[in-house]
Amino acid sequence: MLHAAPLAAPEDLAWFLASYARDALHRISLHDLPALATVRKALEEALGLAFEGEKGEHFFRSTLVQTLFYGVFSAWVLWAKQHPPTSKDRFEWTLTTRLLRVPVLRKLFHEIADPGQLENLNLAEILDWTSGVLNRVDRATFFAKFQEVHAVQYFYEPFLQAFDPELRKQLGVWYTPPEIVQYMVARVDTVLRDELNLPDGLADKNVYVLDPCCGTGSYLVEVLKKIHETLKQRGEDALLASDLKEAAQNRVFGFEILPAPFVVAHLQLGLLLQNLGAPLAEKGSERIGVYLTNALTGWEPPREPKKRLLFPELQEERDAAEHVKRSTPIIVILGNPPYNGFAGVSPEEEQGLVEPYKEGLIKDWKIKKFNLDDLYIRFFRLAERRIAEMSGRGVVCFISNHSWVSDPSFVVLRQHLLSSFDRFWVENMHGNRKISEYAPDGGTSETVFAISGFSVGIQQGVATSLWVKTGQKSKPTIVLFRDDINEAKAADRRAHLLSTLDTAPFDEAYIAANPESDNWLSFRPSTVSTQYRSWPKLVDLCAVPPMNGLMEKRGGSLMDMDKVNLEKRMRAYFDSGVEWDSLKTISPELTTNAARFDAKKTRQKVLVTQKFDADMTKRYALRPLENCWIYYSSVRPLWNEPRPTLWKQCWDTNSFLVSRFKAAKDPEGPPFYFVRGLSDDHLLTPDASCFPMQVRIGMDMQDLQRTLDTSVTTEANLSPKVRSYCKNLGHNKLDEDVVQASHVWFHVLAIGYSPAYLLENCDGIRQDWPRIPLPDSTAAFLASAELGRQVALILDADLPVKGVTTGTVRSELKPMAVTARVGGGSLREIDLALTAGWGHAGKEGVTMPGKGKLVERPYSESELDAIKQGAKALGLSEKEALAQLGESTCDVYLNDVAYWSNIPSRVWDYTIGGYQVIKKWLSYREEPLLGHPLTKDEVRYVQEMARRIAAILLLQPALDANYESSKRHAFIWPSTV
Repeated sequence: MLHAAPLAAPEDLAWFLASYARDALHRISLHDLPALATVRKALEEALGLAFEGEKGEHFFRSTLVQTLFYGVFSAWVLWAKQHPPTSKDRFEWTLTTRLLRVPVLRKLFHEIADPGQLENLNLAEILDWTSGVLNRVDRATFFAKFQEVHAVQYFYEPFLQAFDPELRKQLGVWYTPPEIVQYMVARVDTVLRDELNLPDGLADKNVYVLDPCCGTGSYLVEVLKKIHETLKQRGEDALLASDLKEAAQNRVFGFEILPAPFVVAHLQLGLLLQNLGAPLAEKGSERIGVYLTNALTGWEPPREPKKRLLFPELQEERDAAEHVKRSTPIIVILGNPPYNGFAGVSPEEEQGLVEPYKEGLIKDWKIKKFNLDDLYIRFFRLAERRIAEMSGRGVVCFISNHSWVSDPSFVVLRQHLLSSFDRFWVENMHGNRKISEYAPDGGTSETVFAISGFSVGIQQGVATSLWVKTGQKSKPTIVLFRDDINEAKAADRRAHLLSTLDTAPFDEAYIAANPESDNWLSFRPSTVSTQYRSWPKLVDLCAVPPMNGLMEKRGGSLMDMDKVNLEKRMRAYFDSGVEWDSLKTISPELTTNAARFDAKKTRQKVLVTQKFDADMTKRYALRPLENCWIYYSSVRPLWNEPRPTLWKQCWDTNSFLVSRFKAAKDPEGPPFYFVRGLSDDHLLTPDASCFPMQVRIGMDMQDLQRTLDTSVTTEANLSPKVRSYCKNLGHNKLDEDVVQASHVWFHVLAIGYSPAYLLENCDGIRQDWPRIPLPDSTAAFLASAELGRQVALILDADLPVKGVTTGTVRSELKPMAVTARVGGGSLREIDLALTAGWGHAGKEGVTMPGKGKLVERPYSESELDAIKQGAKALGLSEKEALAQLGESTCDVYLNDVAYWSNIPSRVWDYTIGGYQVIKKWLSYREEPLLGHPLTKDEVRYVQEMARRIAAILLLQPALDANYESSKRHAFIWPSTV
C-alpha cells in the first residue's frame, strides 16, 4: 500500500489519508452495526438532527469516518509536538484517545474505533496504514508549511475534496481566505473601540465573542491573534500568556454542529495557543471554548424537563454550550454562516427562526414569490435576537450570500435590522459565478473565495457586512454601502479590501444608501433618475395581466429546429398503432416519467382527447434570436406548463412584448423582447412574462386547442389610464386599429433598448417591473414607436431585415462574422463540428456554458474602412460607431480549423435578458451535445445574429436621444389612489 519515499507536502498527506478514509467508508457502508446505531441516535438527540434517507445515511457514516481520521491526524500533530523530528519514536493510532483533550471527542473516537467494531470491519488494518503513512512524514519540512493558520488550507479542505467532493459541495466546506477573516476581525475590533467606547477592542475583558458556525476555527484564530497583538501593545509581562489562554477558554466561543471540523477547530486553536506561548495543560480538563452543538437551538430554557442524553460526554458538551447561550453576555457575533443545509432535518425551534422575516411579505409588500430557506438567514435572525434583543448592544459581522442586501424577498429582514441596529457597513464582493457576474471595471469576477492553484471556492456572490448597536439610539439608522472592491481577480480583490483598513476616515470609501419603501428598503444606493419613480410600471400599461411563457421539461421532445423531424416524432406519439416500446426509441423523453409526469398515463389521456394536427406545429421563441418549432397541446401534462391563457392570445396578427418582474443576472442587458407567438418561460431570466398587444375576449377555454375563429372579438390590451393618455394624443381607434393598439408597446421597446435608460435607472429596473416615461406629444410618441418597430424587426429572427440579413448588406455589417479557415482556403462540411468547448452537458441534462476559444484583436484596415463607410451612411462618425461596436474585434472558433472572423467585441458581449446571445447559442451546439456537426445554414446564422446585434448597437445613439426626449417631456402619469 505504501511507497518508501518520505512525505513533506501537507496536501500529499491529505490525499493519502483520504484514500484510506474512502476504504473505511466503504467497509462501514457494507454493515448494519448496532454500535453505530447508538452513536447515530446519540448525535441526533444532542444536535437536533435526523439522518434520514439515503443522503442522510451517507452523511452520517461519512461524518463518522471523517471524525475517525481527523482524530488520528490531530493526535499525531499533538504527538509530533512532543517528539522532535530526530526522535526515533513511532506514532500509533491507538494513542489517539489519550491525546485528544476534549471528552466528547474521546468518546466519539472510542465508539467508532472500538476494538469490537474494528474486528468486524477490519478497520485496524486501515488505521495501521494511517499510522504508517504518518510515520513516513518528513516532520521538519511538513510543519514548516503547516502553520496554525494553514491547517485548513493544507489539510482539511484537500482531504474532503479527495474523500467526498459531492459532500463537500453540499456542506459548503470552502476555505475562507485569510484576508477576508483578517479584514472582518480588524473591523470588529475598530468598531468596538470607536462605537462602543471599548478602548481595548476585542482584548477588553467585557467583550464576549461568538462564531456560531465556527467550522475549523479560522475566525477564532484571528480573534485570539488580535487579542494577543493588543495585549502586547499594552506592554508585555509574564501574565500575558495567561490572559490569552483565559480569553480562549472563557471569552471567545465557537459553536460547530459537525464533528469533523470541530476536531480541526480544536487542533488549530490548540496549535495557536502553543505557538503564542500559552499552551493548554497536557493533563487535566483545560479546553478552548469551542463546543459541539446546534447553534440555532437551546437559547431559551426548555419548557419540559431536560432530556438526558445517551452519552454523558455529549450531555456535558450540551450543558456547557447552553451555559454560553443563556448566561454569557455576548456582544460580538461574527463568521461565515453556511448557505446550504446538510442532510439532516432541522428541529422545529430552528425552522421557526425566519418566520419574523416573512410577516407581511404578502399582505404589506405584495411579494408572493420568495425564498428565505437559505441557512444563513437563520444565523442572521440568531444574531439579531442575541445582540439587539438580548444583549442590547454589540456588533455583528458576517460574510454571506449577497441576496439579502437588495432583493425584494428580504425586505422584512431589512426592516427588522433597520429597527434593531444603528449603523451598517456593507461591502459588495461580487463574484457570482452562477450568473457570470462582472466586476464594475468590466472584468469577469472570480468568486472571492478562489485560491489560485488550490480551490475554486464556493460559486456564490457574497457581501461582507458589519452591524452595530450602541444601545443609545437617537438618530436614524445609517446604511453605508461600498462597491469599489472591483478587481476581477479574487486575490486582488482581497488584497485591496485588506489595504483599505488604513483608510482614514474610513467611512469616506462608502456611499450612503437610502432604504425606503419604494426601493424595498434596499441597502444598496439606488441608481435611478430623479423622475423614474413618477413613471408608470409596465403592468400599469395593460388591461390583461402578463402571462408566463411555456415550460416543456420533456427533454426537448416537443421542440425541434427541423419541422419535419418534429412532426414525424409527434405523428408517432399520436398514433395508437405505435406501441410503447417502439415509441421509446422514437421519443425516449416522452416515455420517461418525471415530476408531475406519468408518461404512460399522459399518452393514454392524449390519445383519447386529441389527434395529430399539423396546425399545432408552431414557431416558438426559445431564447433571444433563437426560434424553433414546437408541437403545442393544451392537454396536461404533455407540456409541463402549457399556459392556456397565453395560447388564448396567440393568433397570426397578434404580438407580445416580453419582460420580467425583476432581474436575476448581471449583466442583464435590455430586460425586454418582442415575439409574434408562443415563447419560453426562460426566454428572459428568471421568468419571462408576455404582454399581448391585443387580447381576445369572450372566448371559452374549451376553444383553446384551435383558435381559428375570426369572429372572436379583440381589443387593445391597454389600461384605462393608457387609453386616456392615447386619446389625448388623438388616437381614438385603439380597438379597431391594430397599429394604434401597438404604439405604446413599441414605444416601451424603444425605451428599453436605450443604454442611457438602462444605466440611469439600473437599480429600479432590477428590483421591480421597469417603469417607462410616456412622451407628452403625439409626434414624439409616434417617432418613439417607430424606433421600437425597428428594434422589433431586428429581434424577430424569422423575418428578414433589409440591409442587415437580406438584400445589399450595409457596408459596416458585410465583413462581420465571416466564416473562415485557419491559414486560408475553403471549408468542407466535415470541418463544421463545434468542438471549441462552448458548452457541455451538466447534471440532469442541463447544458452548461464553457470557455470556448476566442481571440480578441484590433480591427484590420479593411474592417475599419467598412465601419467608417457604414458610419457615414448612418450619420455617425467613425469614433461614434466604434463606441457602439467596440474598440476591438474577436475571432470566434468552431474548432481548430474553422472560425468566425470579426465579431466586434460589444457584439460578442451583447446580452439580452441575462443571456450573452451568441455565446448562449453556441453553448447548445457543441458536437457532443448535438451528435453531429453544424449545418452550413447554422454556421451562417451566427453571422446573421452578429449583424442583427450590430444593427441594434448602431441604433443606440438614436435610442438614447429618444429616451432623453421622453424623459424631458414626460406625460404626468396620474398618481395611484
